[in-house]
Amino acid sequence: MARVAAGEHGIAKRGERVIVDLSRPSVARMYDYLLGGTDNYQVDRTACEDLLRLAPSTRELALVNRAFLVRAVRYLARQGVRRFLDHGSGLPTRPNVHDVAQEIDPHSEVVYIDNDPIVVGHGRMMLAEDPDTTAILDADMRHVDEIFESEEVKRLIRDSRPVAALFVSVLHCIPDDDDPWALVNRVAELLPPGSYMVISHLASDDLELSESLTRFMRETTDGQWGRVRSLTEVQRLFERLDVLETDGPVEVSSWLPDSDLAPRQKSTEWIEYGAVARVR
Repeated sequence: MARVAAGEHGIAKRGERVIVDLSRPSVARMYDYLLGGTDNYQVDRTACEDLLRLAPSTRELALVNRAFLVRAVRYLARQGVRRFLDHGSGLPTRPNVHDVAQEIDPHSEVVYIDNDPIVVGHGRMMLAEDPDTTAILDADMRHVDEIFESEEVKRLIRDSRPVAALFVSVLHCIPDDDDPWALVNRVAELLPPGSYMVISHLASDDLELSESLTRFMRETTDGQWGRVRSLTEVQRLFERLDVLETDGPVEVSSWLPDSDLAPRQKSTEWIEYGAVARVR
């Protein structure tokens, strides 16, 4: 849960125990700003400008990662997947997962998971018109068993039809102590047979840069961050999965690009490294 803000920006719904701190940057709002969104504040914009001085390719990286999410969802929907579980979904940014999936089949179902109160609030307003196929769950993605016991996710996995679990640019927010590898494996165990995972993760093999960016993000977000990991560490997330279309995780702008004109990450201070995979 976020901390109470000092001064005029503190927002709290005491009945629901929702407390929002707008005096500190939020990872979700920083990402929104980098994507050109408007659901962010000066504190988020200032943090992003500082981050861009450390890693100038970061806005480019955010854009190619979002494009990867869209391509991956469309790819799976064309394979017949009609149910999606989006972990750490972030602020609504069109096209959203349900927008992409429902272009293929209007009956596609999506459950979004996030524990940022602003994300949850925006999501519930956005999804209110279509409660039969979309929902947002206010939950910490580390609480896997609790998530799978929720009514929203029980409905999603109500039979043996495959589900695609999305972890797109979120696992680097999980500290090593909370074991993102075990988290991914546990989700895989609970999904119906033949399900899928889409994973991307901020990565760099430059140890000095990784430590610098990790330190910056931890300090900026008041500890709401895990670690920029090495390519080998990200590859470990796929050990119990069968990667599709590529030999393993790749820099995501190179994953089945729509065309030669599709956005590519040209500089590589850090990259989004990931793939689409089938659960064994």
